[in-house]
Amino acid sequence: MTAAVKIVIAPDSFKESVSAPDAAAAIARGVKAACPGAQTVCIPMADGGEGTVQAVLAAAGGQARQRTVNDALGHKVDAGWGLLDDGTAVIEMAAAAGLELIAPSKRDPMRASSHGVGELILAALDAGAERIILGLGGSATNDAGAGMLTALGLRLLDKEGRSLPPGGGALGQLASIDTHGLDPRLARIRIDIASDVDNPLCGAQGASQVFGPQKGATPEQVETLDGMLSHFADVCARQLGVDRRHEAGAGAAGGLGFAAKTFLNAHFRPGVDIVAELGGLAAAMEGATLAFTGEGRMDAQTLRGKTPAGVARIARQAGVPVVALAGSLGEGYEALHAGGISAAFSLAPGPITLQQALNDAERLLHDRARDVMQLWMAAQKRML
Repeated sequence: MTAAVKIVIAPDSFKESVSAPDAAAAIARGVKAACPGAQTVCIPMADGGEGTVQAVLAAAGGQARQRTVNDALGHKVDAGWGLLDDGTAVIEMAAAAGLELIAPSKRDPMRASSHGVGELILAALDAGAERIILGLGGSATNDAGAGMLTALGLRLLDKEGRSLPPGGGALGQLASIDTHGLDPRLARIRIDIASDVDNPLCGAQGASQVFGPQKGATPEQVETLDGMLSHFADVCARQLGVDRRHEAGAGAAGGLGFAAKTFLNAHFRPGVDIVAELGGLAAAMEGATLAFTGEGRMDAQTLRGKTPAGVARIARQAGVPVVALAGSLGEGYEALHAGGISAAFSLAPGPITLQQALNDAERLLHDRARDVMQLWMAAQKRML
C-alpha cells in the first residue's frame, strides 16, 4: 500500500522560525517516519512576501544573486534576489525595503523610501532578465513607490524644479514629474507583481490607513500620509491622463503597487499562484494521495490569498485532500474547511512559549506530520 502513496508537501515559511524549504523537508521526514514507502514531493511555497526568492529557487532552480542597495532609511544592505534559467528575475521588496530590516525604534514611514527596490530592478535589468517577478510584502515604506521610481530614473520635482527628498512625507511638495530619464529597458520587459493585497491606494482601506500603523505611523501621520499619497495620485493623473489609485492592489507595499501599475505597466497576480506555477504545483498534485501545507499562523484571513488557501485551491482541482499545519490557529480558522482544507492542526503539543515554538518548529512539524500520517494510514486500513 505504501509504495503507491504520493504526498505533496507545499508549505510557506514560518516567520522568524523556519524557511519554506526547511519546513517542507521537516514535514517530509515526519511523513516518512510513519510511512517509509511514501513518495514525497516537496514544493516550497510563498505568497510574495519574505522568503519568496528562496522558495522559488528551491522549487524551480536558478541562481541566487546579491546586490548591495539602500534599505528603507538609506543604509547599505546586501539584498538577495534570484535569476531563473529562463531569464526570469525574482525580487522581493522585503529584501531591500523590508520592515524587519529596521529596528522598531528606528521605523519612520514619513522618511522610509523604496529606492532599494528600484536598485534591485536595475540589477535584474543589468543581468539581462527578460521578465521580473516582484514580490510585495513586509515593506517598511509608505511612499507610493516614489523611491523605486527615482532609482529607475524618474524625477519627482517641487514647484522650484528641485528633486523631492525621500519618503512619503515629502510627496505633498510634488508639483511635476519628469519621466524622460526612466530606464528605457523597462518598456521591453514584463513585470509581474506577486501580492496578496488588494487594497486601493487611499482612503479607509488604503495603504496608509490599513498598513501605516504596522510601520510605526502615529494616527496623525496616517492622516498626513494618506493625503500625501492622494496628492501624488492627483499629479500623476494630471500629467499622465490615467488614475489607478482605486484599482485593486494599488495600496500594496505602502502604495508601491500604484507606482508599478502607473509607470511600469505591471501585471498583478496572487503571489501564491505565481510561485505555484514556477514550482509546478498543479502537475505535482496529479496522482497525489494527500497534500500538506502550512504557515506560521492561520485564521479566517488566510483565505484572502495566503499560501494555504492557494495550495488548497489547486489541490481541490486535482481531488486531493489537504492538511494544514500552523504555528497557531486564530479566530475563524474553521472557515478554511470551506476553502478546501480538510483539517488544520496547531504545532504546539501543549502549553509552550512563543520562543520555544520558534526554536523547535522543525521538530514540531515533523511530529505533527508523522501523527497525521499515522491517522491516515489507520483510516486506510479500516477501509480495506
